[in-house]
Amino acid sequence: MSLSRIARPVVGVLLAFAVLLGFPLSASAATAQNVRVVTYDASGAQEFVDAVNQGAQVWNDNVKNVRLEPANGGAADLTVLADDGWPRAQVEGLGQGTIWMGRQAVNEGHDVIRIAAHEIGHILGLPDNRTGVCADLMSGASAGPDCDNAKPNPEEIAEVEQNFAGGAVIPRRLYLETAPALR
Repeated sequence: MSLSRIARPVVGVLLAFAVLLGFPLSASAATAQNVRVVTYDASGAQEFVDAVNQGAQVWNDNVKNVRLEPANGGAADLTVLADDGWPRAQVEGLGQGTIWMGRQAVNEGHDVIRIAAHEIGHILGLPDNRTGVCADLMSGASAGPDCDNAKPNPEEIAEVEQNFAGGAVIPRRLYLETAPALR
């Protein structure tokens, strides 16, 4: 029995395991995944910088088609600021815009990481979905100040994946979070 008769099945099994485990088989396979990088500048987020970084990490842990990375002094797709109003997001396009981390919501007890992840969700193409359900990240303040869930639900994850896989066109829009009593 020749070595090639033994080696072929072994190599085939190893390749099958590599594919099942998600390992790229070549450098071109790794780049074929087309992960879009969205850079963000949180230098204007003041006391919320850590929350913004954690909110970005929540998305990085849950989606594959987009990756949020600090701009580190370079041009940023997303700018994050702090002010005394309610949180809001000005979407300029898919993966582009400005977020304001509003102290009013924080002063009323809303979780800062949830706020950051929610507002980033708008930049990633998600609308508000005021269900009042804590498991729905895009329910925002409607889930109440006791809700500290910062993780997107499976439907929200799937929508972001679809947006970035298909190059969705997201119109320019302002998402303004408001106090639950004002809704």
